[in-house]
Amino acid sequence: MLQARLPPFIRDHYEVHEWRHASAILTADFPGEWNDIVSVLTAFRLKKSWITTGGGRKSQVSEFIDQHLYERGWVEKKFETGVLLDDEQLDSPTHQIDCFRNKIALEIEWNNKDPFFDRDLNNFRLLFDLRAISVGVIITRCDELQHIFKDIGRGSSYGASTTHMSKLLPKIEGGGAAGCPLLVFGISARLYQEDDT
Repeated sequence: MLQARLPPFIRDHYEVHEWRHASAILTADFPGEWNDIVSVLTAFRLKKSWITTGGGRKSQVSEFIDQHLYERGWVEKKFETGVLLDDEQLDSPTHQIDCFRNKIALEIEWNNKDPFFDRDLNNFRLLFDLRAISVGVIITRCDELQHIFKDIGRGSSYGASTTHMSKLLPKIEGGGAAGCPLLVFGISARLYQEDDT
């Protein structure tokens, strides 16, 4: 059923995985957020200059996706959570979600250390259990991009211990997000585009 819900461009240019009927929830209950996600993924191209230019705090991949969604009303969001134990309030704040709107949480993990996936999944689990989110979405890179990175001399900057699909899937299959519905998009080599650097 997932493939039937995906527009042809998304099917052809992304590696997509879902758990607990995330795409059905998005398309039926959150059509505006689903359309925003489809829109940004359709507009996105992986430009060579974004790979060859060293990053700062945030990659140009993340900047593109963030900006596209912020223009549509998504925001960075940090939830203040805690537990009341007898009369004592024990704070346990979550980390900040990259893009949030109307109970949909979206994280971009382009080239971070792979423990960032554990952080994201744990955050999704907690926020879902607290009924703060209904679906978690992660955008990362497909393993197949590694040959492009090597060809343009950036292979060592995108190492095996950084965030990519084969690091994420075992964490999800191992129950990292517990009951939270998840939708994962992998940026594939078919999105790669030469440009002037």
